[in-house]
Amino acid sequence: MKMFSDQRFLTGIHRYERWLAKILALLLAIVVGVGTLELFVDTLLKIANLQTNWFDGNLIKLLDRLLLIFIALEVLQNVTAYLRDHVVQIELVLLTALTAVARKVIVLPPGAENKPALMAGFGVVVVGIAVAYWLVLMARRENSQPAATHQPQGNQLHDG
Repeated sequence: MKMFSDQRFLTGIHRYERWLAKILALLLAIVVGVGTLELFVDTLLKIANLQTNWFDGNLIKLLDRLLLIFIALEVLQNVTAYLRDHVVQIELVLLTALTAVARKVIVLPPGAENKPALMAGFGVVVVGIAVAYWLVLMARRENSQPAATHQPQGNQLHDG
């Protein structure tokens, strides 16, 4: 057996990828935990301060940070799914992308609706991701169905 055979090289690369994914997952889990704690404490302090005006941009900031944590959780799910299944689950990646775009749309500053190119761009991105997600689901559904047997038209049974 060769010292630098293709199989040994690929095995080493695979081990490195898994090790790196574990480190990234751990780091992301820590960041999500700390970010969640920070968001929780900051929100409690604002609630305790009865002077907080939630409609003066504070609610949008809260939603922005909350959605950012959800996106980080989805990325963590992507990494853990990769570690579990040894493949990148494209559905999770597309849903994460859709959540990220939705976050940007939700937290758009006032007046952004007056920028038609920006709004059209978001629309194109959302439709593109949604179509990609639908195509992936259709391809998966098609691959999971058993092969149909062709019967002559007269022999088909119909529910009545």
